[in-house]
Amino acid sequence: MSKASWKNPDATLDALMRDWPATIEVFMRHKMLCVGCLVNPFHTIDDACTEYRLDLDDFIAELDAAIAASIETGAPRPGKSAPGGADR
Repeated sequence: MSKASWKNPDATLDALMRDWPATIEVFMRHKMLCVGCLVNPFHTIDDACTEYRLDLDDFIAELDAAIAASIETGAPRPGKSAPGGADR
């Protein structure tokens, strides 16, 4: 999932958390049960915000900040190696 495509409110939570693990912290901070939920492959960011009565734009901004911070620190994404092979 590209950085631009995850911002689509219809992106599934499963894909978002798998491709951008730094976003899990945002869900946890809001005490959302989406992490590990059996329906997160079917629920979207919009669904989660509706369920938890969160402002969609604010939540997407929080997710974006988490993703940007993980990119700045060089945190590896699944299937990617850490810079300089540090994950080996």
